[in-house]
Amino acid sequence: MSIDVVVPVYNGWELTESCLAHLRLQTLPHTAIVCDNGSTDETHDRLRAAFPEVRVIEFGANLGFATACNRGVSGGGGEIVVLLNNDVDCRPDFLERLVAPFRDDERLGSVAALLLKPGEGTIESFGLAADPTLAGYPRLRGLPARNARPTDPVLVGPSGAAAAFRRRAWDAVGGLDERVFAYGEDVDLALRLRAAGWTTAAAWDAVAVHRGSASAVTRSAWQRYQGGFSRGYFLRRYGVLRRRTAVRALATEGIVVAGDAFVFSHDLAALRGRIAGWRAARSLPRHHHPPDDAVDSDITFVKSLRLRLGVYSGDAGACT
Repeated sequence: MSIDVVVPVYNGWELTESCLAHLRLQTLPHTAIVCDNGSTDETHDRLRAAFPEVRVIEFGANLGFATACNRGVSGGGGEIVVLLNNDVDCRPDFLERLVAPFRDDERLGSVAALLLKPGEGTIESFGLAADPTLAGYPRLRGLPARNARPTDPVLVGPSGAAAAFRRRAWDAVGGLDERVFAYGEDVDLALRLRAAGWTTAAAWDAVAVHRGSASAVTRSAWQRYQGGFSRGYFLRRYGVLRRRTAVRALATEGIVVAGDAFVFSHDLAALRGRIAGWRAARSLPRHHHPPDDAVDSDITFVKSLRLRLGVYSGDAGACT
């Protein structure tokens, strides 16, 4: 199977250099496509000099994660598409292990990689899980690496930081939603793939280190606004407030917004983002709800609040 590896970047040359150096060592041939979201640290020139084999798609501005990834995927032709953050360093057999499950199941639409924190003793994420309100969380975060389990808790799909997709599945659902600038796009894509009948899997032996995740503890007002926009937008796209989970969803979002406004950040960025996202989805068609086996009903109301709290504390805890 032919493989395209799409790496969206915005500055952070040292991370990009390390990511591509690790890709060079892969045991499977592939095409690396770097999508430069308007970097200002000479990323473009450095890529040409250090990695002439890499295909570069350059934008004049930061168009966001979803747009960069979509254009990168469109610029390739591989049967398998791998999304990879530039702060991820892969083991040499990473691609070989990650794409292996696709060979045995034509309905398999996506595969999640095992991402470890620096030091490789702790899980950063092993794909994503979704609670009954369709909020997404990193699976097994914070647990020892030896506790990686491909099917427990329920896997909805891969994290966008290191994810493999069958191109036919990606094209069938239209890729990532470009109306969302940042956050939640990977959860949405996973939900749409599952709703369209594609299955997913987690490859415990496809291992990479997520180097940059540890630096993302403090969330700026801009980040909290974008996170709020994503949540409000997808709540409406999936009609969550029209389902039996509406009360739980409203209670959760109310607590999160109040905590952001009065305890943690002391501003209304999270609220303003949710309102803007809800309005942005007003005239758009509703997405189909994913099948029941794509949702982890064991993520209770209390557990979901604990996971949300982890975003502010810097440790989202284990989604188990």
